[in-house]
Amino acid sequence: MAGFVIRTLVTAAGLWVAVALVPGLAARDAGTLILAALLLGLVNGLLRPVAVILSLPLTILTFGLFLLVVNAAMLGLVAWLLPGFSVAGFGSALFGAIVVSIVSWAIQRVAGEKG
Repeated sequence: MAGFVIRTLVTAAGLWVAVALVPGLAARDAGTLILAALLLGLVNGLLRPVAVILSLPLTILTFGLFLLVVNAAMLGLVAWLLPGFSVAGFGSALFGAIVVSIVSWAIQRVAGEKG
């Protein structure tokens, strides 16, 4: 349970940085960022594996770069499902997904595996 909470907070921090840096991303408040992080975790756990498998030929053809598009789509889906969190377009979703990934990786790298 503690790991789930930590991962959610790390994702929320990544979303916060993305909202601050990427034009076109917006969140109403900190509560919306927490809800967006929870929903992003759910979407990444349930729908992303299906999207990755369905896009496998294109992912192989682009040497893995199409996974950035899949990540952007997951972020866009979260924005579509959650009022108060918005993504202006594909470019914002793409750069937002990249920022969230980098920030999450950096925090996990500093905190270590056990948090």
